[in-house]
Amino acid sequence: MFADEAEIWVKGGDGGDGAVSFRREKYIPRGGPDGGDGGKGGDVIVRVDPGVSTLGDFRHRHHFHGNRGGNGAGGGCHGKNGEDVTIVVPPGTLVWDENGGILADLVEPSQSAVVARGGRGGKGNARYTSSVRKAPRVAERGEPGEERRLGLELRLLAQVGLVGLPNAGKSSLLAGTTAATPKVGAYAFTTLEPNLGMAALPGGERAAVADLPGLVGEAHRGVGLGHRFLRHAKRAGILVAVVGLAPTDPDPLEAYHVLRRELELYQGDLPEKLRLVLANKLDLEGGRERLERLRRELAGEETDVLGVSALTGEGVDVFLTVLEHSL
Repeated sequence: MFADEAEIWVKGGDGGDGAVSFRREKYIPRGGPDGGDGGKGGDVIVRVDPGVSTLGDFRHRHHFHGNRGGNGAGGGCHGKNGEDVTIVVPPGTLVWDENGGILADLVEPSQSAVVARGGRGGKGNARYTSSVRKAPRVAERGEPGEERRLGLELRLLAQVGLVGLPNAGKSSLLAGTTAATPKVGAYAFTTLEPNLGMAALPGGERAAVADLPGLVGEAHRGVGLGHRFLRHAKRAGILVAVVGLAPTDPDPLEAYHVLRRELELYQGDLPEKLRLVLANKLDLEGGRERLERLRRELAGEETDVLGVSALTGEGVDVFLTVLEHSL
């Protein structure tokens, strides 16, 4: 199952303790202090791995702990630094602290951020010598590592986001334009999780296309889990409003305005990403008449209106061509 949210607990490794030690050499009954420093604790690092697509691995693993630094020893030997612990996440992951602040926005392959630093190693007694303190018998304990609770949130990195009311045909369009195989059914809320596919554009380039689950009125308030799906729209370069032309679908113009209103109420500038209206199910009875009426009604909008049929493939080539020029 697709997972786009997770909560984890992280702690950097504690630093190792410094050592209290004195040299023992022949003919030197009271050698000087030679206690080494403790090693630094390991950091906890979050790193992007393009081979990971969801946050599902965090359903069963929530705690991540850096390794403790080694203790110092005699002979000026410093303790070994603790090994770092790396958490891999998909591209597009936001890391939040428990106060709601963004610690990292990870989008590029191998991009990383330290989310919990390991503690500093304690000083050995060799560090405490001075002109008046020849044989210190004190050493410093290692510092504890940082500890915090974090939220992870995945927002799909797509150049194109398909948004629409339930059963508008977004999954069918994704399947018809990419190699993705989303679940398709003739009933509302077929798609319960975002799907991502790569579309081959006429010029030879490829574009990442995301099918976002169907939105409904008041989606910005969380109705129909809309707040979870709308977050993915923030990452998309452009948005395509998909409306249905079937006699049983909501009025295409009304559906378009519902989508636009929900995007605006969720985040004021999101409607600016709506570059295209895709009227699907052109092959059904009355579909062409509804398409022409929609074009007339949206003539004043700065948005192209295209008719397609995900079932027959009609208009898909035109859609991909227009898409290529919109990116």
